Amino acid sequence: MPATTVSDLLVLPRVPRPDPALTVYRPVVQVITAPSQLEGEGFPVRRPFPGPWGNIADPFLLLDHIGAVEYAPGEAKGAPWHPHRGFETVTYILDGAFRHTDSNGGGGVITDGATQWMTAGAGILHDEMPTDELLRTGGLFHGVQLWVNLPAAQKFVPPRYQDIRPDRVVLLSSDDGGTLIRVIAGDFAGHRGPGVTYTPISYGHATLSPGARFSTSWPSTYNALVYVLSGRGTAGPGDPDRPDGRPIGEGQLAVFGAGDGLTIAADDVQDGRAPNLDVLLLGGELRAVRHEHPGGDPPGGPRLPGRPDGDHPGDPSRAAPRRDVTGGLRAVPPPLSPGRVLHLEPVLERPGRTVT
Repeated sequence: MPATTVSDLLVLPRVPRPDPALTVYRPVVQVITAPSQLEGEGFPVRRPFPGPWGNIADPFLLLDHIGAVEYAPGEAKGAPWHPHRGFETVTYILDGAFRHTDSNGGGGVITDGATQWMTAGAGILHDEMPTDELLRTGGLFHGVQLWVNLPAAQKFVPPRYQDIRPDRVVLLSSDDGGTLIRVIAGDFAGHRGPGVTYTPISYGHATLSPGARFSTSWPSTYNALVYVLSGRGTAGPGDPDRPDGRPIGEGQLAVFGAGDGLTIAADDVQDGRAPNLDVLLLGGELRAVRHEHPGGDPPGGPRLPGRPDGDHPGDPSRAAPRRDVTGGLRAVPPPLSPGRVLHLEPVLERPGRTVT
């Protein structure tokens, strides 16, 4: 898992360990094993949310985990042209490379440790496809895509694209040097990541060495989620039944309760395929999304399984206006369809039609 790393963690800025006498560490209230399904042209993903366990991730709408997988030549698949509107897609590649193109002129090759942050806003078309080299030679691929909701007032902002190269990611170390933290967006111990967001969030990737524990302060107004990319460990401060915390492993999501501190630990012994515990750290300001609406619901009201776009199933006065997801675009940009124009009917993201 190359991502972005350094040879000596001790040269990095440190994330201080919170004072236990002044910190309420968040308990783990739920551990979800991500179910698998096919997306795009038929590539498998693990998706811990959304799901039948309810609205656990607000302001995040969806998380897809792809790989790690070793593709044979010609085997890699992608997601051809499809529309989005009303939220942001954040694609983080740990291993391998993928090509992104969108109808707003954004895009490029996303490779080891890079992130592409696409704000769909008023509507956009894009595709996410394997590179020619990956198709020709095969190889390792590992990545995640996160969907971040937009507040109601920004649902139809102009689309934009952020190309976050690996050298822009902020690197931090835990207080004891046992954990490397990559900050993609938001604030970790006063260090801000390069991602520019409409909704206040924290998004990081942490690598814990075997036996290491990572503890950090966490905004009490944020939710807190930890998703395991690889390895084994524990999450939370522990309780009489589980003094070391809740066990977590690859493909599992730990959902934390209230508090102002977060703690996770790597098992002393990891398997050979995953020598460390690698996790995503996710948190978002619920009030930043909910303050637009009476009753405290997110934009468009409570989201239900199969409704990742946030459309409200009830009172239409509380839903974001239903608009053409393409933002008025009716064709794949001509350079990508030489000699013809592919006309699209207005498409809305609806229940049972989940696209990435």
